[in-house]
Amino acid sequence: MLDMYHDWIAMYPWLQYVVAFIIIMFFLFLRKVFTRYVFAFILRLSRKSKSELLPNILLSFQRPVRFFFVILGLYLAIQYLVPDDPTAAVERRMEVVNTFFRSSVILMFGWGFFNVSGTSSNLFKKLSMRLDSGEDSMLVPFLSKLLRVLIVALTVVVILDTFGFDINGFVAGLGLGGLAFALAAQDTIGNLFGGIIIVTEKPFKKDDWIETPTVEGIVEDISFRSTKVRTFSEGLVTVPNSTLAHEPITNWSEMTKRQIAFEIQFRYDTPMESLKVARERIESELKGNEAINQETIFVRLHELQESGIELMFYLFTNTTNWEEWLKVKEQLNLRILEILREENVDFAMPSQDLYINDELHLLTEGPDDKLEDKQS
Repeated sequence: MLDMYHDWIAMYPWLQYVVAFIIIMFFLFLRKVFTRYVFAFILRLSRKSKSELLPNILLSFQRPVRFFFVILGLYLAIQYLVPDDPTAAVERRMEVVNTFFRSSVILMFGWGFFNVSGTSSNLFKKLSMRLDSGEDSMLVPFLSKLLRVLIVALTVVVILDTFGFDINGFVAGLGLGGLAFALAAQDTIGNLFGGIIIVTEKPFKKDDWIETPTVEGIVEDISFRSTKVRTFSEGLVTVPNSTLAHEPITNWSEMTKRQIAFEIQFRYDTPMESLKVARERIESELKGNEAINQETIFVRLHELQESGIELMFYLFTNTTNWEEWLKVKEQLNLRILEILREENVDFAMPSQDLYINDELHLLTEGPDDKLEDKQS
């Protein structure tokens, strides 16, 4: 049977290309069968275990394995076309083919681990829930980007070594070049380490409201170089990480209650009894208000200003939501106005009273003025 096959190939040389094509199509068919049945079966078995690591790895390697079936079919088809007694030129070409095949295997593994290190992988989602405060953490995207850069760099280095490049000289060159690069890119390196400081110390996370001397707004993203903050005027500000790492950062999203603080001034001729009653009524209203945090409530006559008596309000709302806080503050202001009107307490307006002394007026009159007064 085998001799007949060789006779047919000798009579019709083009048949070997048909066989090579059949080999490629066969592996394409295997790829489809493997993906639809074998891979799906293995994935179902892996999901029965408590650990999510294995299913996550399988899903990450699904597309690389499909790619490998195509490469394997091409490689075996080319191997089939190689004659039994190859010439030196053919052997050199096959060495190149073998190198490409080994590189494809390395690329497949690099591609798979690149997918595993993605932020959408279950592995990083679980890490985010354990180390930080949920999927909105900036730690996961930062670590994912860093790990992906390392995987790509390692994959490229191994592939270059497979093609015969001198990796030792390459690494040594990177050392000297890295020194020159570090001197020329001090700001970039500073931003990188600033980003690492921000991620490790976690002064804020994504969607937090922060305020610094540089910017105030909602954090949208952090990268190796900078942090993006959406201001309240809908502008997007990109702040270098080195700048944020050296500035005081106020994270308003960490508030457990929200402050209300203001002063009101009353006229000096306001009856003291009315003022006392109004202050006590306002304080009683606040202590009975469920929207007001009961730990800290101050309503006190604070200072005696030039234009009036100052009444200080210092308290907190239970809600930290801005819209709800505004509603509580509005209701509070309206109730204060009602109480002051009921007690006939008037506000002091910025003003100055001018008093003229009659004796001073007489002293400033001259002799001629007095004579004119007598003649009249």
